[in-house]
Amino acid sequence: MHVGRRPERFADRVDAGRALGELVAARYPAIGPALVLGLPRGGVPVAAEVARAVGAPLDVLLVRKVGVPGQPELAMGAVAAVGDSVEVVANEVLLDRLRIPEQVFRAVLDDEMVELRRRRAAYRGRRPPPVITGRTVVVVDDGLATGSTMRAAVAAVRSLEPGAVVVAVPVGAPDTCARLRSEVDDLVCALSPNPFHAVHQGYHDFRQTTDEEVLAALAYDQRG
Repeated sequence: MHVGRRPERFADRVDAGRALGELVAARYPAIGPALVLGLPRGGVPVAAEVARAVGAPLDVLLVRKVGVPGQPELAMGAVAAVGDSVEVVANEVLLDRLRIPEQVFRAVLDDEMVELRRRRAAYRGRRPPPVITGRTVVVVDDGLATGSTMRAAVAAVRSLEPGAVVVAVPVGAPDTCARLRSEVDDLVCALSPNPFHAVHQGYHDFRQTTDEEVLAALAYDQRG
């Protein structure tokens, strides 16, 4: 994991993306045929700045957390889609500990698939899916807490046989970054607070990203 010397907090996601882009560009000065994928919604404005920094096209990687009923922020899994590839990752330890039946998991998953399809139509329209095979793919989010959604995203990318998978985040929990590092080719993290409480501790402004902001970030480059 590469950790840069950065302030304790970023102003906002754009500021975080610029700092992260500097780190990625320094680590990969000649990245070659790369693709940057942002996780909506908050990861897309960050990814746009990373894409600018490395001179790579930008696209979106659709992913949804599968939250525990009544505790939606607690992830019992996640689902991600790139093109026609859909990957589901379940948090088996949590499912066993909370004794959540498979039918409950599937019911929540079905609801999240509805939102995932909505976002695919809203963000991608009729554009063809990005070409993944053989490319270095940089997967970007605004932060890593438990890592469930990022693991699903990585699985979806891996299924399409990329040349390499690099995860890049402005803020990450140290233990999550350590675990995820073994699942990817590289992991670039600008801030890794210890103790880590939540992603928002790395930002002054962490307000929710809107669909309009996602579309504006994606519009900067549609070379795919």
